[in-house]
Amino acid sequence: MIDIGLLDPHPVIRAGLRRLIAEHCDLRVTGEAISTDHASSLLAGTARPDILVLELPEPGQRGLDAVSKLHAQTPQTHILVFTMYPAEHYALESLRQGARGYLNKNSEPAEIVCALRTISAGRRHFSAHVSELLADQIGRPAHQQLSERETEVFYKLARGDNATTIATALALSVKTVSTYRSRLLDKLGLTSNSDLTYYAFNKELIA
Repeated sequence: MIDIGLLDPHPVIRAGLRRLIAEHCDLRVTGEAISTDHASSLLAGTARPDILVLELPEPGQRGLDAVSKLHAQTPQTHILVFTMYPAEHYALESLRQGARGYLNKNSEPAEIVCALRTISAGRRHFSAHVSELLADQIGRPAHQQLSERETEVFYKLARGDNATTIATALALSVKTVSTYRSRLLDKLGLTSNSDLTYYAFNKELIA
């Protein structure tokens, strides 16, 4: 049985997903949330779902930060972003923040069910459109594949700012800045702040 949590502020959307999921004997809804904080409590409870179907709570970086926060809190729960926001703006960033799949709300019911089963099996699920977007990323320089927030942290670290200064400037916790630092170092194949500075100079990203 695949346990599923729903994060969406709209009761009609949650009701529709519940009805769809109830039609399949291997799927069941074990919890619902209307906000990121509510979902955080759901993931911390005893009925932690295997998959969280998540509507981005708002457009922009703060919506993507919700994906990152919930993934960091409970990486054992896979996140399927199910949203009205366009894939061109949010799909790749959602995946970089830890989501295992991305579907638009105009997806067919069969694709939603397929995505849940695919993600439960430990694989990722993309629509054909998102797969095309991912293919376009091949061959791009590593620093161009960083998320918006990772890029902000990258430039500040490359210029010599410390974690506390960056946290204050970006209204983040020091722990969150450290998480972004580790993530971008991994993506760039680097090991230290000095490496970041050298990389930025070498690519003529900073003077």
